[in-house]
Amino acid sequence: MPTRILPAVGDPDAVRSVTTLLSQLPDAEPVAPVVDSTQLVDTLARLAAESVDELPEVVVVHERIGPVPALELIREVALRFPAVGVILVTSDASPGLFQAAMDAGARGLAALPLSYEELANRVQAVAQWSVGVRRHLGHGGDVFTGAGGTVVTVSGAKGGVGATLAAIQLALAAQASGRSTVLVDLDLQTGDVASYLDVQFRRSVADLAAITDISPRVLADAVFRHDTGVALLLAPGEGERGEEVTDRAARQIVSALRSRYETVVIDCGAQLSGAGAAAVEMADTALLVTTPDVVAVRGAKRTVRMWDRLQIRKAEETTVVVNRHTRATEIQPSLIQRITGTPVASTAVPAHYKELQAVVDAGRVHELDQRSAVKQALWALAGELGLVRTPVAERKGGRLRGDRGAVSFRRRRDG
Repeated sequence: MPTRILPAVGDPDAVRSVTTLLSQLPDAEPVAPVVDSTQLVDTLARLAAESVDELPEVVVVHERIGPVPALELIREVALRFPAVGVILVTSDASPGLFQAAMDAGARGLAALPLSYEELANRVQAVAQWSVGVRRHLGHGGDVFTGAGGTVVTVSGAKGGVGATLAAIQLALAAQASGRSTVLVDLDLQTGDVASYLDVQFRRSVADLAAITDISPRVLADAVFRHDTGVALLLAPGEGERGEEVTDRAARQIVSALRSRYETVVIDCGAQLSGAGAAAVEMADTALLVTTPDVVAVRGAKRTVRMWDRLQIRKAEETTVVVNRHTRATEIQPSLIQRITGTPVASTAVPAHYKELQAVVDAGRVHELDQRSAVKQALWALAGELGLVRTPVAERKGGRLRGDRGAVSFRRRRDG
């Protein structure tokens, strides 16, 4: 079977030399080159929309591609199209750049000026890797093989504002609507997802930290399948092991999950770690949960400013969720929006702790009653964020048929 190779080269002279050399490789099938980063991503997205099998096995990215810098482009391709192997062509073959390219998601590096032997070896190795990934992705009914699932992070403005409950219910809503979903507890020292769902587990996210190439089989061994159908990747039972999950490990883990599940919901807790920061940076949607009180709203503002200073996330790219909302409180969502400088979700979660107390104490929050105003609000939030699949045939009067019942939602953005 020929290896399909897509060159991404902006310089006309480099285009000619790269395509000429690629055409001489055995069993190679070079396709028409793309000349900038936008065209590359658009081309891959169009092919992925048809089928993962339509994607080229190898993409060759020239160091002078633009307007997005080569390493940033490689990171985006690796995240969105995890079955595609990327080779960076560069005049700088130093160990530092090699490490940076690997961290970004490249599968190989070829030095300029290109030699036939080096390029042939790189293409062959990367093509074999790509074929192997696709073979693994082809097994199992719950495997998602699209261009990359949706990643949502849920962080707390401070401890105790309800971020974990929100993350769990968002994951349950996505799974109930037919999306393959994984819930990740990245609150590495004090994560409570396992307690909220009453599960006993042996493996955790820490077991993936030292693995540089996370295959679907390795990932499946670390994931716990809950009775609801949601896959769980839990925080380590020994909090000190959380230090093993570095920002680099978190990027690899999130990328692997994104390639396998349609929806990835990550509970990042209220304390910023390197792993949590990496997840927030990679997320399609970053939620920050707060309660409508002075201390929590100050915490939300402080978190938003810190994310911005550290170049993790801009304020306008963060969505605040108001939990325990009442009409009587002086701090309303509109005021929180002005204070934090962020968008605020139109769905506010009401203050009805009595509904929650029994299931929280029993560790059975997945059994929260369908009539619960809290559950209805959080599932409505999932609809607002586009995390639920709601075919027209399943909707009646603005209601979503889900887990043994129906919950209302305000609006839906197609994901």
